[in-house]
Amino acid sequence: MSKELWKPGNMLYPVPAVMISCWDKKEKKSNIITVAWAGTICSDPAMVSISVRPERYSHDIIEKSGEFVVNLVNTGLAKACDWCGVRSGRDYDKFKEMKLTEYKSEIMETPAIEESPVNIYCKVKKVEKLGSHDMFLAEVVGVTVDDEYMDEKGRFDLAATGLIAYSHGEYFSLGKKLGKFGFSVKKQKKNNKKKKYKLQFSPKPNEVIKRDTED
Repeated sequence: MSKELWKPGNMLYPVPAVMISCWDKKEKKSNIITVAWAGTICSDPAMVSISVRPERYSHDIIEKSGEFVVNLVNTGLAKACDWCGVRSGRDYDKFKEMKLTEYKSEIMETPAIEESPVNIYCKVKKVEKLGSHDMFLAEVVGVTVDDEYMDEKGRFDLAATGLIAYSHGEYFSLGKKLGKFGFSVKKQKKNNKKKKYKLQFSPKPNEVIKRDTED
């Protein structure tokens, strides 16, 4: 096996492709920005981060409002996700252009995207100026989910939502499940099935053959 040495670059892929909705309190208008640099940074309290270039239209909106909503993207939203990433809110009403619905929750003024299966409401706690991007560190203050994906046991089936991922400039639907967390160390269940025997008579008189069967 041989490897090539490349210059430093962002090669941590795949990543979630998410649509960030924000609310311009001064202009009383919403906007959507597509973000690839997003992730979980803490579980207690629940916190996430998004990184946005300072020149992006949504950057100042988020900085001034101090809040945003992370909207997860499934295959049905893939086109809208890409479009919102290559068009500016300075020139377009993205909700209108993509025929998306503003979902107003009781959690915050910023609307979520109703068509998204999961909406994560975030309050900015800190802004880190890193270079090409500013990173917004935010606390999750609430989540709404589409009840279409609740199973018969009352649990939210995230795998059924059809989420997509972004990898080096391309979008992909997620593949088959390979295992659950901890599957590599989980003890295998022993097969405790008892063998049963079915009697078969051979052509020879008085000779009986025992054939294994499973429970």
